[in-house]
Amino acid sequence: MTDARPDEFDRLESAADAIESLMSLFASEEPLDEALNRVASSGADAIADADAVSISVLTDQAPRTVAYTDGQVLELDHVQYSTGRGPCLDAAERRTPVRVGMDAMDERWPEFVVAARACGISATLSVPLLVDRVDDDSELVGSLNVYSRTATAFDPFDETLMRLYMLSAGYAITSARRLQRYREKVDQLREALTSRSAIDQAKGALRAIHGCSEDEAFQRLVTESQHNNVKLHNVARAFLESLSKN
Repeated sequence: MTDARPDEFDRLESAADAIESLMSLFASEEPLDEALNRVASSGADAIADADAVSISVLTDQAPRTVAYTDGQVLELDHVQYSTGRGPCLDAAERRTPVRVGMDAMDERWPEFVVAARACGISATLSVPLLVDRVDDDSELVGSLNVYSRTATAFDPFDETLMRLYMLSAGYAITSARRLQRYREKVDQLREALTSRSAIDQAKGALRAIHGCSEDEAFQRLVTESQHNNVKLHNVARAFLESLSKN
């Protein structure tokens, strides 16, 4: 006898609660890795019979798992990455949901089926993750993968709910990526200003010590930088530190 899926209204309410929880990401200013973990954990709450969730991302080097709710699913993701096939890769590459039970996967992904059964996983649902590019960063493409130990888990209604959830997740991750890029630019600017200040101070000290011009002082720093293969601002800082010790 096939177990009945939970009432559709109850499932819709769970998905709505999960989507609402993502909205706090826009105000929380969480780092990108924490935002991805929140998307994974809220995704597990969004759908009935979800025992574990992971997020896979396609990169130029190789696919990788960037968030997960259960360490056991890392093995299932890695089996797909190493063989180059599986539901999470299909969902990401084809940009369409992939919903299957173990019996339906034998021919398409035999290695994954063996690993899934060993972990007690009986059904999976992978939904595409598409995040717009931010500044110089490329578009983020991947999938959110839901694993269940219930053979009757996931139906077309669940698939639709998760597609809606992923729309909100995409906006939340985009917001986190923008915040990360903003912080990186602020850090770079702060470093540039600090470096410029150190170089200017070092030039001033060299001019006072050697009675040379500004260009000559700068050339001394450049020569030291090239000779020792050390960045110019680090040469300047080291020089200033040596003066303070004397």
